[in-house]
Amino acid sequence: MSADTPRVGRRLRAPVFAVLVAGPSMVPTLRHGDALLVRRGGRAIRPGDLVVAVFRTRPDLLVVKRAVRATDGGWWVRGDNELVTDDSRAYGVADVCGRVVFRYWPRPGRFGYRPV
Repeated sequence: MSADTPRVGRRLRAPVFAVLVAGPSMVPTLRHGDALLVRRGGRAIRPGDLVVAVFRTRPDLLVVKRAVRATDGGWWVRGDNELVTDDSRAYGVADVCGRVVFRYWPRPGRFGYRPV
């Protein structure tokens, strides 16, 4: 798996699912090994939300990123670590699978949105 690829099964149909972060692209917000709860549905995605997404050009790559803006029926997403560019700058538009709502391991905490 590549940077910040959450480890989940192929089926993401449950309204709430867990992901495990791998890689540095969301540092300092998220770190390698953080375990997250992700909610499918609920309120609409807003710019600044942490999301789990799939790039249209890389359908095999599931990532945790920050939603920047809605575009072409999907989202432009970016990592919080400016030194890592495995986000929409490299892969283009992504389709959002769900919104990150809670980190349950190792430092529990809620995530709202952060203006971008």
